[in-house]
Amino acid sequence: MMPLALPRGGPLRLLGVGAHSDDIEIGCGGTILTWTSALPVEVTWIVLSADDEREREARAAAARFLAKAASSHVDVKRFRNGFFPHEGASIKDYFESLKARPAPDLILTHTADDRHQDHRVVNELTWNTFRNHTILEYEIPKYDGDLGRPNLYVPLSRAVLAEKVKIAIESFASQRDKHWFSEELFRGLARVRGMECAAPDGHAEAFHARKVVVSAG
Repeated sequence: MMPLALPRGGPLRLLGVGAHSDDIEIGCGGTILTWTSALPVEVTWIVLSADDEREREARAAAARFLAKAASSHVDVKRFRNGFFPHEGASIKDYFESLKARPAPDLILTHTADDRHQDHRVVNELTWNTFRNHTILEYEIPKYDGDLGRPNLYVPLSRAVLAEKVKIAIESFASQRDKHWFSEELFRGLARVRGMECAAPDGHAEAFHARKVVVSAG
């Protein structure tokens, strides 16, 4: 499979949006580790729901994932977990405020078909707010059984996958009692996606790309 490479000019302005404090790490942490190691990347990392404990976890994890970024900015908000559809106006106001910041080149957000109500709201507001941007939708494995058929892949080296899993497991002590929060699950999904795209090291993260414009110049 011939890869479509990111431009090596720079820097790449990347916006990552997660409803909860471990979403970005699980869904696209390996991609961010890969890109920040290979390119100058300016990252804005947004977590929309976290209490005191989970904010501490989120900031600690983000610092480790963004250690090689050219620059980074982390926002952690306090919208009520599980109630995003009912807090839509306030969350929409926050998304509108993002337009005042430098425009991102690429956005990573939740997939539209995610069964978690908070994730779906984030996806919808991402597309409402950034209508003329390249948006890749990452997947979160969980008990809802809503994993789909992604169409864009980022291969992960063995070292990157190991680092992603290590940081996630070490950073989120509050989630370790969840039956879906496990090294085996994170590695297993990466292996499936790596098989699908014939990744050199056998592992990958996958995304849904609804609309991508390719330009030669």
